[in-house]
Amino acid sequence: MNQTAIPCTLMRGGTSKGPFFLASDLPADVETRDRVLLAAMGSPDARQIDGVGGADSLTSKVAIVGPPTHPGADVDYLFLQVVVDEPRVDISQNCGNMLAGIGPFAIERGLVKPTGDVTPVRIHMVNTASVAVAHVLTPGGRVRYDGDARIDGVPGTAAPIDIDFLDVAGGSCGALLPTGNVRDTVEGVEVTMIDNGMPVVVMRAADFGQTGSETPAEMEANAELKARVETVRLAAGKLMNLGDVTKKTVPKMCLVSPPQNGGAISTRNFIPKTVHKAIGVFGAVSVATACALPGSIAAEITGDAGYGSRTFEIEHPTGFFTVVMEVVPGENGPRVERSALLRTARALMSGEILIPGHIWDGRTGRQSAREPALSA
Repeated sequence: MNQTAIPCTLMRGGTSKGPFFLASDLPADVETRDRVLLAAMGSPDARQIDGVGGADSLTSKVAIVGPPTHPGADVDYLFLQVVVDEPRVDISQNCGNMLAGIGPFAIERGLVKPTGDVTPVRIHMVNTASVAVAHVLTPGGRVRYDGDARIDGVPGTAAPIDIDFLDVAGGSCGALLPTGNVRDTVEGVEVTMIDNGMPVVVMRAADFGQTGSETPAEMEANAELKARVETVRLAAGKLMNLGDVTKKTVPKMCLVSPPQNGGAISTRNFIPKTVHKAIGVFGAVSVATACALPGSIAAEITGDAGYGSRTFEIEHPTGFFTVVMEVVPGENGPRVERSALLRTARALMSGEILIPGHIWDGRTGRQSAREPALSA
C-alpha cells in the first residue's frame, strides 16, 4: 500500500487551524498515532513542506474528537501540538482556539444533534480533564459559519461561538495557584504562577529590561532575554507541579506591562520558546484571572482586583482578547466561578489526508468507534 487515506476536516478555530479527526479514524496505539500525525503535518521540517502543517506553531495543531468519557459531556476533545521542527507531539496543554471548532465539527459529523437555533455542546477537554460549553448557531438544524462576530487575528467576520469554561482551574497544576501563593520569587524574579486552563507565569516586562511595547520579532531576536525567560520557566515548572518542563510546551511565560491601547493590561507571551503573535485563549483566561487576584503581578498593573464579575481586555501584539471573569471567595482561597469568551470558527476543507502506508496501513490498530477513550 503506497498511501493511507484518513478522513479529516481542516478547520480554523479562533486564531489557529489544523486537521480535526474522529478518534475512530486513527490508530489507538499512541506511538503509531503520533507517527501518523507527524507525517500528516510534515514534521520535523521548518517548512512542513511534505504535510499540511503551516510551518508555524499556530497552524501545526490537531484535534481528535470522540464519544464522551465524562458524564457531563457530549464529546471528548484531545488537543495535540505537533512540533514543527522536532519529531514530537505534545499533549501537555489545552488549546482554546481549536476548541472553538469542536462544536461545529461534532455537529457536522453526527456526534451531537442540533437542538434549535443555538446548540450547546459540552466538551470534555481530555488534556486537563475539564469541561467547556460551546454555544453553536444551528438555525434550521445546520451549523452556521457566517455572521457579524469579529476577533483580532482573523480577517472579516463570522458566526459567534460563546464558550463558557466550567472547571478549568488547576487542570494541569492541581490548583489555581499551584504554590498556594499569589506571588513568588523565582530565579530572582517576582512572578505570579497561575493555572486557569493554562499554566502561565506572569512577570513584569520591566524586570527583563523590556517596555512591553516590543514586537514579537524584536523579542525573538533578543537571545539574552529568551535565555533568561527560559531559566525562569524551567524553575517555575517544578514549582507548578509540572516536573521537568524542558521538552514541554508549558508553562507559558507572559511579560506584562501597562496597557498601550485602552485595555486592562498589555502582554507579550512566550509559548514557550517563541513569542506569540497574539495570545492563546487559555493563556488570556489565566492572565485575566491573575488580573482579578489582589496582590498578583497583573493586578498591580490593572488596579482592578477583587471578587465579583469583571471584564478584562487583554492586549496582545495584534489586538485585544476580551475575557469575562467572576471570582468568588472559597474555602481554600479565591475560586473561579466563571470564565467566558467569544471565538469564531470555520470549516475550510473536508476530505482525506494521505500518509505513507509504511507508517500505518489504515487497518491494524484502528480505534473502534465504540471505544471512547482518547489516550493522551
